[in-house]
Amino acid sequence: MSNRSIINTRQAPAAIGTYSQAVKTGNTVYISGQIPLDPASMEMVTESFEAQAVRVFENLKAIAEEAGGSLAECVKLTILLSDMGHFAQVNEVMARYFSEPYPARAAFAVKALPKAADIEVDAVMVLKG
Repeated sequence: MSNRSIINTRQAPAAIGTYSQAVKTGNTVYISGQIPLDPASMEMVTESFEAQAVRVFENLKAIAEEAGGSLAECVKLTILLSDMGHFAQVNEVMARYFSEPYPARAAFAVKALPKAADIEVDAVMVLKG
């Protein structure tokens, strides 16, 4: 018998493939990569890189909250970028959503992201006992 449950919220974009928004097993929540899709319209946010990053972190926040936690409980983030030139702005936007102690993090520049997004972020969250 599996102890995993699927997390789903309308406050974040619906899954557009063979994945779930997040999967909770025990007190660990694995949040799927979020791109800058507006959950209401399912349209990409495109006006600026900053707007894309904000939308991504808002999506992550909504899923974390639906799972019973918050971004403060994220222990690991993976950030995928279309261009490492966006890295400084990612740090600036992250500072609005996270405070010390910060989660562990990896950041990569990749050739392409779904729907031509400039950023995708996934997270691992460990809920408090």
